[in-house]
Amino acid sequence: MSAHDDDADLQPTVGGSANLGVKKTLAEYAELDGQDESLAKWKASLGIKPSAAAGTSGPQFTLLGLFIHFPASPEGKTIEIGLGDSAAPVHIKEGVKHSIRIRFQVNEIVTGLRYIHIVTRWGVKVDKMESMIGSYGPRSDGPNEITLPAEESPSGMLARGTYAVKSKIIDDDKQVHKEFNWSFEVTEE
Repeated sequence: MSAHDDDADLQPTVGGSANLGVKKTLAEYAELDGQDESLAKWKASLGIKPSAAAGTSGPQFTLLGLFIHFPASPEGKTIEIGLGDSAAPVHIKEGVKHSIRIRFQVNEIVTGLRYIHIVTRWGVKVDKMESMIGSYGPRSDGPNEITLPAEESPSGMLARGTYAVKSKIIDDDKQVHKEFNWSFEVTEE
């Protein structure tokens, strides 16, 4: 599989055909229609406040952690995924349900965040997952966290082994906020 094929696979399948207009900064949204009380309440629910908007800084999106969560395990086990080619693979028992959990911070309004990943084994694509994360504004009460829908790990003797994963977090504007590689190993126990 060539790098060009990977790039095409990591694009969202649902295109943004709606014209969302000119992208505005958080400060511009905060000052927009300042006299409308109902709009002010809605903006406050998104974390858009005139005083907070002027003080935001840093990247628009920051990935704080990526985890695999096993909801069926007695203790609700969660394992942090090491990112990068040199990180050790995460061990997953064959045939168990697991979810990917993403912890992140935003400093500006981000619309239509999606998580996409391609799973390969021996250089052959075996799975593609695309899941909507949502739209977020900055918040002062800590980072955002979302758990994606559960999947079942492969099972059987031939399914055991190491899988490579190429992941991307992208928004409606096709801005890539994070691209990373990780791996997992399907084991019998």
